[in-house]
Amino acid sequence: MRLIHTSDWHLGRTLHGESLLEYQRGFLCWLVELARDRRADAVLVAGDVYDRAVPPTDAVALLDDALAGLAAAGVPVVVTSGNHDSAIRLGFGSALQVAAGVHLRTKVADLDRPVLLRDDAGELAVYGIPYLLPDAVMAELGAQRSHESVLATAAERIRADAAGRGISRTVAVGHAFVTGGAASDSERDIRVGGIGDAPAGVFAGITYTALGHLHGAQQVAPGVRYSGSPLPFSFSERDQAKSVAVVDIDAGGAVGVELVRTPVARPLREVRGRLDELLAGAAGESSELRDCWVKVVLTDVSRPAAPMQRLRQVWPHTLLLEFRPEGVLPTASASVERAASTTDPVEMCSDFLEWVDATRPDKKQLDVITAALDAVARQELSA
Repeated sequence: MRLIHTSDWHLGRTLHGESLLEYQRGFLCWLVELARDRRADAVLVAGDVYDRAVPPTDAVALLDDALAGLAAAGVPVVVTSGNHDSAIRLGFGSALQVAAGVHLRTKVADLDRPVLLRDDAGELAVYGIPYLLPDAVMAELGAQRSHESVLATAAERIRADAAGRGISRTVAVGHAFVTGGAASDSERDIRVGGIGDAPAGVFAGITYTALGHLHGAQQVAPGVRYSGSPLPFSFSERDQAKSVAVVDIDAGGAVGVELVRTPVARPLREVRGRLDELLAGAAGESSELRDCWVKVVLTDVSRPAAPMQRLRQVWPHTLLLEFRPEGVLPTASASVERAASTTDPVEMCSDFLEWVDATRPDKKQLDVITAALDAVARQELSA
């Protein structure tokens, strides 16, 4: 059985204001060709199909084209919702799309409704696990208020269903933060709504677990893997090799994985130094950096005039400019930089309160902050 595991398309996302739609379209066309050329039995998309709950119309059209292309190639698709997706919007028309081989799994009720694939060795069951916000699903699942509890309960439901069907080869497709995974700057923190990560052991007994959420491709346990995003969404990902996983599962349930590099949009590069020195040396580096997305860290003691305009004359795709003056002691602006580098929303709110009155929030205040953020997260998922 051959499966292609991908995730975190984030259709509609931009990179520091630069539209990625053209590059996302290129990836999806490439994916359709790969599925056809490799004779894939199914494509698995582990959440964050869109970048936000209400996606732009061109992103919706792009997904429509991709699913139509896979349907025309005769390749079934299993899609789960991620924390960026609206489960309701992504799941719209799911009953109708089954006829085209598109299987959307966006609800708790979908957990024990597998997509059954067949080869010479018999049946293989693919189960979709939508993003499970503990506060939103723990009552329905009968679980505790933590990501570990809701995921463990979901996995147990999957194992029980597979056992009842007499199927030994099982695949779970889910969107979660599993302990041991290495995060990037571009992922939205999901720790609000209970303890934020879960051990890979919750998926014990499942042949292969296809995960989404973390943007770097990585294996976190035997048979438990993140495909990573197909494109970089932050400069922290500039050294990552973007790929999809081609997963082969034999008759006995042995798993083999091949990582296939995705098309490179533009390489990401970071340069550091004084503006005049960078511009003076640009002639030698111009051939390499002119076609790259560039982040520039300026170390000038005083801020130079029109730096972005001057940099884009030599490196047209300069997207991000930071100032880190050499030899200058940290000032109050350091707290702003700390806030900019924080992804945990509770921590961000705590930093803001500390900045306002120079005191960290106490437990009662933290409970109020967490409850408010939980309410926002629930509203986004139900939008």
